[in-house]
Amino acid sequence: MRLIHRPLIALSCIQSQSQPLLLMPRSIFVPTTLVRFHRIHSNCDHSDTTHLIPFKPTNEFSAKINHATLIKNGSIHNSHVNNYLLSLYVKSSNLIYAHQLFDEMPVRDVRSWTIIISGLSRIGWYDLALDLFTQMINHGITPNQFTFSSVLKCCAGANKLDVGKMILGWILRNGVCLDMILENSVLYLFVKCEAFDYATKVFESISVKDIVSWNIMISAYLKNGDLEKAVGIFWRMPFRNAASWNTVIDGHLQNGHERIAMQLLYQMVKTDAAFTNVTFSIALSLASSLKHVELGKQIHGRLLRVGTYDGFIMNSLIDMYCKCGETEKAVMVFKTLNQSVHDSVSVSSIVSAYIKNDRIEDALKVFTFMVSEHGEVDKFTLTSVLSACADAGLLYLGQLIHTYILKSGHEPDAFVSSSMIDMYGKCGQLQSASKIFKESDNRNVVLWTSIISCYASHGEGMETIRLFEMMVNEGIKSNEVTFVAVLTACSHAGLIDEGCSYFTLMKDVYGIKPEVEHYTCMVDLLGRAGRLNEIKGFIYENNISHTSAVWKAFLSSCHQHNNFEMAKWVCRKLYELEPSAAGPYVLMSKTFASDCRWEEAAKLKGLMKEKGIKKQPGQSWIQ
Repeated sequence: MRLIHRPLIALSCIQSQSQPLLLMPRSIFVPTTLVRFHRIHSNCDHSDTTHLIPFKPTNEFSAKINHATLIKNGSIHNSHVNNYLLSLYVKSSNLIYAHQLFDEMPVRDVRSWTIIISGLSRIGWYDLALDLFTQMINHGITPNQFTFSSVLKCCAGANKLDVGKMILGWILRNGVCLDMILENSVLYLFVKCEAFDYATKVFESISVKDIVSWNIMISAYLKNGDLEKAVGIFWRMPFRNAASWNTVIDGHLQNGHERIAMQLLYQMVKTDAAFTNVTFSIALSLASSLKHVELGKQIHGRLLRVGTYDGFIMNSLIDMYCKCGETEKAVMVFKTLNQSVHDSVSVSSIVSAYIKNDRIEDALKVFTFMVSEHGEVDKFTLTSVLSACADAGLLYLGQLIHTYILKSGHEPDAFVSSSMIDMYGKCGQLQSASKIFKESDNRNVVLWTSIISCYASHGEGMETIRLFEMMVNEGIKSNEVTFVAVLTACSHAGLIDEGCSYFTLMKDVYGIKPEVEHYTCMVDLLGRAGRLNEIKGFIYENNISHTSAVWKAFLSSCHQHNNFEMAKWVCRKLYELEPSAAGPYVLMSKTFASDCRWEEAAKLKGLMKEKGIKKQPGQSWIQ
């Protein structure tokens, strides 16, 4: 909709000369600046627009002051000034004002269209940006490389591969020069839309590849689960920056190869590559995943040396110590932060750590401290604490949190309600979980998934399927977590055909790419039915032989059915993937012991002792 021209953006910043200027900090606006501007403007050459901007803008408010001044002295009608002002609004992320100014511009050249399209692309308003691009073409404006680069990023963000291909076709037909930025945008489009064959061809066709090209291609192979090719490209790179290391380390971490990720991190340190905040975040996540407190301490030391005190990084550090069981160190880091930095993430991490370590009184003290300091606890903390109660089986504390929510007048949203459902379900209170679900007004996919997971974990296979079908009938689209719950229920209830049917439905109808959890559920499903030979084929057909979780599920099935030869073969695969893991040795030893093959069981235990592999002691929880 085209707006009627009026200085709607600037009126709030100017007043009549008879009134004083209000609410304008001296650091942003001084009268002498305007006087100097008017003197220059009265005798200026309008072909040079650098002098038309009163002063250098620092934020959105100063951009509005510039706009107001330009309207007042009439310079707003200069197209170059309009473009500069438009870029100011875009850079200050005020796209509403930018779009209004764009609508009111009497003359729009290719730069005007490119500025607004790139701004919308940057904040994720892809459909609106593509609509403007269509209008640009219809107005007879020829795009340049910068326009095409932004539009291709929109196609990638909106997952519109067909539109992206059409734009690429237009570029090639009209002989537009493909510079490095534009080539990388095309490459990113194909990678983001998972058109990996096209991405490979584009990558190989780029004669001079910059660091961005290499990083995009590494992320493509990692996204496709092809770690070997990703690493191959990584070592082929002529030079590597922090982003390259971050991409390959995080890719291995996300694909379950924590040990390789740690080796790569140490190699990065040896090259003296500078750590960014992203590197610190990935490294702390890796230490948390491995529960490797020594690695975490090394990262902490490096943080202290470089003097990084970013709030997100410090929260990751607290979370790492909590997950490694070093609650006191987490509290020490927490206490060193300023009171203003004590946000919901750090507080909830401390509370969760105390709960997991059975220090309920300390957890309640920190929770009470947050209530007294902030007046109320936000929903993020409530969900985190409820999740901790669920994992620790603390029904009483979970009920206290539930009571606090009701008394404080909190309107439980889908996430708080789903956390309560999860807590009651894991604490064995299936009726309470069902009651919360039934009393919820807005049942979205999160709530449905929580109640389905509850019934699945309690072995209620048929009830889980019934709830899933109800969800489908209500028009709620399932996600990958929902299907994990459904497949788990089918596995526990021995519903083989139903499980296979839902796995196919997930892929072919819902278009969900199976993750490790889905494959593990299917291996467990087939294993419980004794179809061990099918599991072997299933693993290799789906290219998941590098994933240790599926082999562990396979080994468990071999143990369940006393298939010793198959168990030995699976164990060898696990030894290759996780040579230091105790699980395969322990389970194989139990398999031998169950058939009174004591010598073989003793040999395995001796081998564990020789390699220094220790089994984590089991724990029981009674409330």
